[in-house]
Amino acid sequence: MSGRGTELDPDALASWLEKNLPGFRGPVRAAKFNRGQSNPTFRLSAASGNYVLRRKPPGILLKSAHAVDREFRVQNALAGSEVPVAGMHVLCEDDSIVGSSFYIMDLVDGRNYDDPRLLDLASDLRTVVYDEMNRVLAAIHSIDLEARGLTDFGPAGNYYRRQIDRWTRQYRASETESIPAMNDLIMWLDGNIPEDDGTRTLVHGDYRIDNLLFARKGPECVAVLDWELSTIGHPYADLAALIMQWQRPTGEEGRGLAGVDRSKLGLPEDQAFIDAYCKRMGLPGIPDFGFYLAFCFFRMGAILQGVKKRALDGNASNPELGLRLGASVPEYAHGGLDAARRI
Repeated sequence: MSGRGTELDPDALASWLEKNLPGFRGPVRAAKFNRGQSNPTFRLSAASGNYVLRRKPPGILLKSAHAVDREFRVQNALAGSEVPVAGMHVLCEDDSIVGSSFYIMDLVDGRNYDDPRLLDLASDLRTVVYDEMNRVLAAIHSIDLEARGLTDFGPAGNYYRRQIDRWTRQYRASETESIPAMNDLIMWLDGNIPEDDGTRTLVHGDYRIDNLLFARKGPECVAVLDWELSTIGHPYADLAALIMQWQRPTGEEGRGLAGVDRSKLGLPEDQAFIDAYCKRMGLPGIPDFGFYLAFCFFRMGAILQGVKKRALDGNASNPELGLRLGASVPEYAHGGLDAARRI
């Protein structure tokens, strides 16, 4: 698979790292990971060891998108917390080195699950993995923002108002054709935003099982990945994003649980997962959950519309996959409208 942003200049990179990353010794070889459609990510093999490089894609980008500096900052702030993250090394904001900003982090030895059915695990281990995913989500939302230096990581005010406005702008900027269901969903969300309840926590923004790494042997989460959409906001958006993903079809691209006999596989039903989260967070429950679910369908639709636009423009990490994912935007719009009707 090809596309702009799939190559790095190893000599220029090694020269910069030798000056800026303590202990680094070249030469360096880079191999691009196939996963991800946003910030291209590479495994680096050097004389001094293995690392991961995550960069902005090249080309003209939407404002505030692909903020690798924010990814670096939040993961650096979470070091040593109850939220497992890769160790951060160095951030480079000089576009002349590899063509865009990038950062270097540890290569974490862990197991990644693309399919939430976890078909290669025993039923009892699937149950424990999902409970670990629930625990880590609650840990993210329990981070002491002041102690971690993250009080300014997102603006004050109604998170959903801010997010809906932001993603509506992003969606319109990357719109390639009119999708009536997406227009209807935007209008519904705009008129049904809950009043701000004052809750402000760290939110991941794209929390799902394929953005987690687990121990090679055992259910422990060893790293939460892909912090591009992280900010200070409202925690129910992360929880709803998981539930939204599970509504999607099974398989490589849907990565959902639609039609799955969860009891047979040892996987929790939506409400059981929500109840376990609420117990960890000391909450009596979450009323009007359909709004948060509809919001997450909308946001993912807007994200995938951006992926499609980058694929058409030649800037996507994986253009072929980007076009396929972009074709699902109407499905996400309809999923959001279905969620809205449940309130």
